[in-house]
Amino acid sequence: MKLAIVGKGGVGKTTLAAALARRFSRLGRPVVAVDADPDGNLASALGVPEERVPRPIAQMRELILERTDAKDEGAGLMFKLNPAVDDLPDRFSVDAEGTKLLVLGTVETGGKGCMCPEGAVLKALMQHLLLRVADDVVLDMEAGLEHMGRASATGVDALVAVVEPGMRSVQTAARIRKLAGDIGIRTTFVVANKIRRPDELETLRAALSEDNIVGTLPYSDELARADLDGRSVDVEDRALAEAIEGIGEALEKQLGGVAVSQ
Repeated sequence: MKLAIVGKGGVGKTTLAAALARRFSRLGRPVVAVDADPDGNLASALGVPEERVPRPIAQMRELILERTDAKDEGAGLMFKLNPAVDDLPDRFSVDAEGTKLLVLGTVETGGKGCMCPEGAVLKALMQHLLLRVADDVVLDMEAGLEHMGRASATGVDALVAVVEPGMRSVQTAARIRKLAGDIGIRTTFVVANKIRRPDELETLRAALSEDNIVGTLPYSDELARADLDGRSVDVEDRALAEAIEGIGEALEKQLGGVAVSQ
């Protein structure tokens, strides 16, 4: 299963990405959690200490030049658009209790935008993970909408937009859904986060009537404290654990029960 988790900043997309990756891993499924947010903290959410966080691929200048045959000088560079990347996930990921964590850094290219050696490597790596790797892949995408214009998540089985009570979050989710269709992602879901009262969920359901809400995450004081402390999402919160399990099961049912992309 290949999932891209998206949403505006602060809605909890990294929390959901880490929790789903943990769930897949605990089911005995190989999973790669990809931090594709330039300001990402997926490592923290997975409990990886700062000294073990892998260096972003986008910052590996010597590797990028080697793989693309580019020269580190001048303008109008010529370089390979389809560099070899199949060894990179194993070489540059770290183990997070059974989950492989890979940090991409800023994705500079895709459907449109800057074309550069770094962008070529990152685009090739994303497509390798989504189309050729048999593992489950959970992408924690950058906040907002810019990555949709670059078609960064093309190839996922589904795009999951995280929303919180509030119309700005809902508006962002609606725009993401439209842009997803523009780049060929036909399956989109919504997870409602930080729900405190039933009326909040009902308001979101009314506002997102055309979207498929696959689950809700209750507001958790313990999870908020873990975030402040830089601890992982593995908190002792039964309601949260049950919610994540329900979301995972709903996604598997909606996507035909597939464990990996075909």
